[in-house]
Amino acid sequence: MKTLATLLLALSLAACSIMTRIEGDEVVNEKLVVHVSDAWNRINDPWEGESYDTWTQEGLPLDQLRIWGAVKPGQALMNKPQFYSRGADSREPRVPTFKAGLPAEKLVSLFEELYANEGAVTVTKMDRGSFAGQPGVRFEFTLERRVDDLTLQGVGWVGVRNNPVEGEELYAATFMAPKMAFFTRLLPMAETVVKTARVKG
Repeated sequence: MKTLATLLLALSLAACSIMTRIEGDEVVNEKLVVHVSDAWNRINDPWEGESYDTWTQEGLPLDQLRIWGAVKPGQALMNKPQFYSRGADSREPRVPTFKAGLPAEKLVSLFEELYANEGAVTVTKMDRGSFAGQPGVRFEFTLERRVDDLTLQGVGWVGVRNNPVEGEELYAATFMAPKMAFFTRLLPMAETVVKTARVKG
C-alpha cells in the first residue's frame, strides 16, 4: 500500500511540476548565486511561488535540494501547504517565519518546523558553520515521512547576512534523500553546489 502511495505521490508531483535541466551559474531570488557543475533538475511549479528553489537528481520523492536566497525578517520560509500528510494527532500546517536576531538553535528550529509538515523530524547534529560566506550553522536531521514511511537523512546550511541597508537576510540550503543508497551517493553533489554559493553584488 505504501509503495502505491509513493507512486501516486511521484505521479501527482510530475503532473503539477515541470523539470528543467540546469548547469552553470544559477541565481536564486535575484540575490544568491550558485554554480552547477553536475547537471540538476530544477522543479518549476507554476502554482506554488515558494520562497525557495527546489532541485533534484532522481526525482522529488527520492532527493531534494532546496535553496533560499535573501529571506527578510517577517518573511515565511514556505507557503502554507494546501495539501499535506496529516498524522492522527496533527495540527494545522506550520509556516516558519524568519525573525532578526535568531540564535543558531532557533535558526535550525525554523527548518525543523518546516519539515515537520511532512513527518517526524529529529535534529541529530548542529555545528557552527556558514553559507554563502555568511556566518551561521550547519545541521543534520532525519525525517520519517508520513506519506510513504520512508526514512530520509538530511543536512542543512544556514547563513545570516547583516545587510547595512535592508537589515538581516537569511540564506540557506537543505538536502535530503533516503538513508540507504541515495543520500550517501548524492550528498557530495549537493555539497559541491553549496560550496559555490555567494551573495550577488
